[in-house]
Amino acid sequence: MTLSLRPATEADLMAVGALHQRSRVAAYSSFLPPEALADPTPEAMGRYWVERLTWEGVDHRMTVAERDGRLVGFSYLGPDDEGDPATGLLHAIHLEPDERGRGTGRALMVDALDAIRARGWTRAALWVLRDNAAARRFYERGGWHATGGHLTERIGPVTVPQLRYTRPV
Repeated sequence: MTLSLRPATEADLMAVGALHQRSRVAAYSSFLPPEALADPTPEAMGRYWVERLTWEGVDHRMTVAERDGRLVGFSYLGPDDEGDPATGLLHAIHLEPDERGRGTGRALMVDALDAIRARGWTRAALWVLRDNAAARRFYERGGWHATGGHLTERIGPVTVPQLRYTRPV
């Protein structure tokens, strides 16, 4: 069972959206109510990625992970959302639920950090849902540290706190 990483293409984006929705439901259902995870639909999430990459494709990068030709994860990165020219932002790593614990997330993280470094950024940042203990452990094992930065975002009808993490690259 071979894992490979490659740049995403426009043809991948609807499948990425469906994977993203499945990943969100699996990762967040232990701390968010079902109504928060009902929307967007997988199709709407795919359209979201098509539109987002239309606007951000010049300075952002999506990488997809495939295992034996099957899309099993993706990462997305770009410039820092706080405007620090030395920092790249890891917007997302999402996996098919059955891919957790198989090294796919780690491979995507290492690849993203390499890409951030290659773009000349010396620090990486990300936002993680405060109550997503599994993701926080994953990033902490990868050398990320909470900065004390926080923000809130809506997921459906629920306001969720997020924490900012950084690490050198």
